[in-house]
Amino acid sequence: IASGKGGVGKSTVSANLALALAKTGARVGLMDADVYGPSIPTLLGITAQPEMTEQQRLVPVTQHGMKVISMAMFMKPGDAIIWRGPMLHKTVQQFLGNVEWGELDYLLVDLPPGTGDVQLSLCQSIPITGAVIVSTPQDVALNVAQKAIVMFTKLNVPVLGVIENMSAYTCPHCGKREDIFGSGGARKTAERLGIPFLGEIPLATTIRETSDAGTPIVLADPNSPSAKAFVTIAENLAAQASIRAMSQQAQQV
Repeated sequence: IASGKGGVGKSTVSANLALALAKTGARVGLMDADVYGPSIPTLLGITAQPEMTEQQRLVPVTQHGMKVISMAMFMKPGDAIIWRGPMLHKTVQQFLGNVEWGELDYLLVDLPPGTGDVQLSLCQSIPITGAVIVSTPQDVALNVAQKAIVMFTKLNVPVLGVIENMSAYTCPHCGKREDIFGSGGARKTAERLGIPFLGEIPLATTIRETSDAGTPIVLADPNSPSAKAFVTIAENLAAQASIRAMSQQAQQV
């Protein structure tokens, strides 16, 4: 789960999509690879630390039926990570190869914003089913998101789709819709680039409130329009992942 720039709600999207997939009965892992700004434990209300096996392998924390690992689990509150590329690469390798993930149907990786060392290390370390790009509707965000799409294309990683976050705000009192950051830009960009559009997520105070409380909207208020939007996007993502997997199997045959 990637974004061209920060501040587009990528981690919130990652957490809610993972939960939506887990609610279908799928075995889901969530790897927080945003080393400099890890926020997945906060979003999921995780305070526990991973345990170690006798073989010195990490046991991911299980929360809401998912297996989760994050650099935040190894940091003191307020600490900052100040690392160069080689350390970032080593962290990605550790999270992929030294964590007891077990059998999973989906491993979602919350990437840092941009097109840096973590993205490169991940793409070069394991076969990836595909990347998902999160963007807000503004032109500036979409322009940067396109750079992330170009990066994955150059690394031979399929782009499974684009998600438009903070798409529009609907007043809970009068029902009036306000396109605060614009609307529909991600859909148009996806269509222009020939990439699937997975869906749009509204700009809603409840998404922020439930995330801050450690119980994302998909769990806190599953019947809300915001939660239903995440569920629809998760279904579309699962469909695209299945199409990609079937295509890869056909090529191998």
